[in-house]
Amino acid sequence: MSEITYVRGDATAPQGKGVKLIVHVCNDLGGWGKGFVLALSRRWPEPEAAYRRWHRERAGNDFALGAAQFVQVGPCLWVANTVGQRGIRTGSKGVPVRYEAIDTALAAVAAKAGELGASVHMPRIGCGLAGGRWSRVEPLIERRLISAGVPVTVYDYD
Repeated sequence: MSEITYVRGDATAPQGKGVKLIVHVCNDLGGWGKGFVLALSRRWPEPEAAYRRWHRERAGNDFALGAAQFVQVGPCLWVANTVGQRGIRTGSKGVPVRYEAIDTALAAVAAKAGELGASVHMPRIGCGLAGGRWSRVEPLIERRLISAGVPVTVYDYD
């Protein structure tokens, strides 16, 4: 079994050859305006437009915690909008991250990566504005992606 590769760099400019799938965590409110999503929007308009439409039309689709939406942004490049945080603020119910939702979404990511023959690239998902701990997220990635043979690169942005 392989392991997660950690690099310094920008997850919106994934390294390596072949099909790549960039994974990030979204909230369940339809909000897109802080954190990693800004870097995505600077490169491509499609992930934000797709996410906002997905949320707006949620009565008729699968938008919910744990869902994953796959948006093609280039011939060999996809973005996975995964819903892994409840709301956007820390409050009486703790931080917004929902580890179970990230776990569920990563199962869908593993299936899509397998279908595409893609490697997965991401920042430390769920650990920025969502308030999560990497010590809780990393084992989910190992269980869902690494154990399925999906190569994963995690980017720490300088």
